[in-house]
Amino acid sequence: MTDRAPQPRLLYIDDDDGFARLLSRALTRMGFVVTHAPDGASGLARLEAGTFDVIALDHYMPGLSGEQTLEKIVAMPAPPPVVYVTASDETQVAVSALKSGAADYVIKDMGAGFFDLLAEILRQAMEGDRLRRAEQAAQIEVAAARERAEVLLIEVNHRVANSLTLVVSMAHLQAAALPPGEAKQAIEDFANRVYAIAQVHKRLYTSQDIRAVQLDTYLAELVRDLHRSVTSQKAITRITFDCPPLSVSTDRAISIGVILSELITNVTKYAYPGERRGEVRVRILCDDSGVARLEVDDDGVGISGDTPTGTGLGTQVMDALAHGLSGRIELSRRDRGTRATLHFEANCVPD
Repeated sequence: MTDRAPQPRLLYIDDDDGFARLLSRALTRMGFVVTHAPDGASGLARLEAGTFDVIALDHYMPGLSGEQTLEKIVAMPAPPPVVYVTASDETQVAVSALKSGAADYVIKDMGAGFFDLLAEILRQAMEGDRLRRAEQAAQIEVAAARERAEVLLIEVNHRVANSLTLVVSMAHLQAAALPPGEAKQAIEDFANRVYAIAQVHKRLYTSQDIRAVQLDTYLAELVRDLHRSVTSQKAITRITFDCPPLSVSTDRAISIGVILSELITNVTKYAYPGERRGEVRVRILCDDSGVARLEVDDDGVGISGDTPTGTGLGTQVMDALAHGLSGRIELSRRDRGTRATLHFEANCVPD
């Protein structure tokens, strides 16, 4: 045994009692539950007191006209669809009703097919209203799901950033317990790399856009913290930074940040040996649309070959990250010191 579909509840508002009786009998045979209201005021009262699936509304009525009644109906919260009923020569009235919020209209006559036509239009109006409400509910659910996902992702980034910061602190504590040498320097280098990643996640959970990072503000903060980190070695006296407003994806920001950290660390290690002191100049320039370059300059002893001396791990890390950026790193000797340049793709405006 199958459940029968509920009968649609129709509120018919019309001052013509005779026509209303005919309509009620005809539509009742077609499966509707019909409630008749003789004027606009009583129709609004019935609507507030009961629940209806659809309304058929006549135009000419004493007191509130059909147009005035329609205006009050559509102003209600979540009203049922309204089918406007007009006389045969009132097409302009029907058009005005549609503009005012009616779902459809039908020309009122005593023809044999009128009630069949009205029943079909009423069903179409209810189906259209059902689809519209379903779409609205789906949009609300999608928006709520998106908001939940964004909140969750921000929370994840917050926790990741805190965890990475903890790793950095532990690495610095470990390095502080070691005597000067390669092991101590290796742990400090590792801490700087992790710190560059942690700063990106910090930017993500404090940003309105979790898909991108403002590169200029991120690198400016990273440079300040790296300067504080290397001042204990006294080789670098100052680090300057200049970058136009530039937004990049999160994974690209991480790569650029780690590369910059490696380059500044290299300057600390190799540019100013012994008692030498000097500064580092960091800037990002836009060559042309879609291409940018990160330059790191120093006034140190310069390079004797293509790469700095050392284990080569930092160079491998930078080359791998630059490849992921579809870019490349160049080292060039200058009159005073070395310039390291990272070429990478970015959506920026040329200087």
